[in-house]
Amino acid sequence: MSSLQAIRYNNSKLELLNQLLLPQQFEFEDCSSCELTFHAIRSMKVRGAPAIAIAAALALACELKQINFNSQKELQQFVFSKLNFLCESRPTAVNLFKMAEDIKNLFEKPTTDNANEFKNHIISFAEKIYSDDIQTNKLIGDFGAKFILQNKLHNLNVLTHCNTGSLATAGYGTALGVVRSLYAQNKLNHVYATETRPYNQGARLTAFELVYEKIPSTLITDSMVSFLMKTKKIDAVLVGADRVASNGDTANKIGTYQIAVAAAYHNIPFYVAAPTTSIDFKIKSGEEIHIEERPKQEVTHIQNIQIAASGIDVWNPSFDITPASLITGIITEHGVKTKNNHGEFQLNDSV
Repeated sequence: MSSLQAIRYNNSKLELLNQLLLPQQFEFEDCSSCELTFHAIRSMKVRGAPAIAIAAALALACELKQINFNSQKELQQFVFSKLNFLCESRPTAVNLFKMAEDIKNLFEKPTTDNANEFKNHIISFAEKIYSDDIQTNKLIGDFGAKFILQNKLHNLNVLTHCNTGSLATAGYGTALGVVRSLYAQNKLNHVYATETRPYNQGARLTAFELVYEKIPSTLITDSMVSFLMKTKKIDAVLVGADRVASNGDTANKIGTYQIAVAAAYHNIPFYVAAPTTSIDFKIKSGEEIHIEERPKQEVTHIQNIQIAASGIDVWNPSFDITPASLITGIITEHGVKTKNNHGEFQLNDSV
């Protein structure tokens, strides 16, 4: 497993890697409070749906460790207030909201009447979210690799978009976890990674991880995808997800939809790799997913250097929706879900 980490947590201290500084600087910042973590998430110092939820949970744990509560009601008011605040940081990634809901639900059946003992139970629950994530990702990687290798046994060329590796999770990664698993089995020939404009997560982060681990890889611009598929032999596309609707429609980093369209035209399998915490069973389709719109400066500037004409209008959705019809399979920690005979995904709590 990669030694790269975006999250460091020990006792009551939380440190988050400032991913805005990569690849030039590798710097962790103290985020041992909900306010510091809120701003780290909002500014995308930490990003990736699993990592956002983990960071928020651990920030809550850090604050809880510093306080003694006089009653269960006082504890509940504190926890709910902090979770509601953290959920305002970014709107699209469902993992954050599921984490908050799961912790709130603990109050429905408290394990003890003692407020401070129950506080410790909440802290343990938050810490388990962190520890469970790596195992979940490794299962995703192994299930995905095994499924893809059914059709081709070696020398795979894959394309990935955005960053879905150790830096987007507690470690290992989702879509990049599948890449790691293929590479560990000596089945991978080459990885092509998009730069992922406008925030360049592919160029800054995925490329950083691939080079760090010496995985054979090539960086391309987003606009090169279709021509790559035409001129190079691409065996599969692997992407992550910030939210998956119950019908399989998927919200992921902007640019994913157009890659899925190109993959369908070139008859290339298109896989979404995500933990079940990224599946929102409450919504029927991608039409119900709120798409975050980011500041125009992310498009007009790169590292504070203006590259666009002053005064130009900007539309900057952070995510797009890939319809289930363009997705070959959804890879989770429980296996690979494919469509039924009617061409539909049937997702449920057991996936």
